Amino acid sequence: MPSQKEVRWSQLKVGVLIVVALVLLTSLVFLISGSVGGPFSKKIIAYTYFENAAGLQEGAPVTLEGVTIGSVTNIQVTAQRKLTPVKVTMRISARHIDTLHKDSKASLSTIGVLGDTIVDINSQYATGPTLQNGDELPTMETPSVTDVVKASQGTIEQLNVILAKLNALVDSITSGNGSIGQLIGSDALYKQFFSAAAQINTLATNLNQGKGSIGKLMTDDALYDRANASVAKLDAIANDLNNGKGSIGKLLKDQSLYDNLNKTVLNANALIANINAGKGGLGYLANDPNFAKKLDDTVNKLNLILTNVSDGKGTLGQLASNDSLYKNADKVMIESQKLVTTIRQDPKKYLTIHLKIF
Repeated sequence: MPSQKEVRWSQLKVGVLIVVALVLLTSLVFLISGSVGGPFSKKIIAYTYFENAAGLQEGAPVTLEGVTIGSVTNIQVTAQRKLTPVKVTMRISARHIDTLHKDSKASLSTIGVLGDTIVDINSQYATGPTLQNGDELPTMETPSVTDVVKASQGTIEQLNVILAKLNALVDSITSGNGSIGQLIGSDALYKQFFSAAAQINTLATNLNQGKGSIGKLMTDDALYDRANASVAKLDAIANDLNNGKGSIGKLLKDQSLYDNLNKTVLNANALIANINAGKGGLGYLANDPNFAKKLDDTVNKLNLILTNVSDGKGTLGQLASNDSLYKNADKVMIESQKLVTTIRQDPKKYLTIHLKIF
């Protein structure tokens, strides 16, 4: 039978074991609840205010750029703040104090799409003093899932309308209505397409065999040789032009031709300027109103004379329009030819010379 001393020693060992287990269990509870740095590390208290808690619970993690630095200790509604009535109290580990500033922004976010709500602090653009115990952090409101759903409600309704139209369109196509429905369900169209494909295949075969004009263009080496020779000739002509050979080459390369052409243009400009100024004969003709009037009178008189001639008036009119004058003139020419012929046949009869001496 154990002695009383041994029993007491056993009880002491059991008590020490229980105390150690309780300490370990307490530490584990603190770690699981989100406390950072252990239960005995230094912490600070900070506050922030939100418009809506959005499902935030006490004990929720507080993160800095995604890293857990504390936990939420209290959530309550304050009547003094109308716009942001939800007061959130946070316990933050002091070892992260150097990265927190008074102008750091706190916002509510979720772990994943439908995860728990947490408080996330953003110090990316913060430049103010270091956060102290009891300070209030400004908030950066982010849309919640409910807000996103409300904002996207109109889009969802439009999508429903579009889906309904697409459903009706698919039903119409399946029923063989419209052009696309005919394309999908018509056997005649399939046969026409098959026939067209066969014709295209035959055409491609003929082209590969060099049949027809296009086939010869694709397979005839002589055509390639002629095209190559033509390109070579064009290249030679281009080289001659660049070297100033031939008439066109001289036009391109001869500086004197350019000078002469420029001089000619200058002279033409000077001539046109003199004409516009009324200098010289052309300038007088172009600018004198009396000459223009005389020219108009002359044209009118010529027009009158030609009208009279066309109407058969006057000598010129008779000559132009009277057939009897032409016939008489023709008759005179015929008689004259006969007289000349008769004289040549018997000149003595008409050319007798009588000589008298006194």
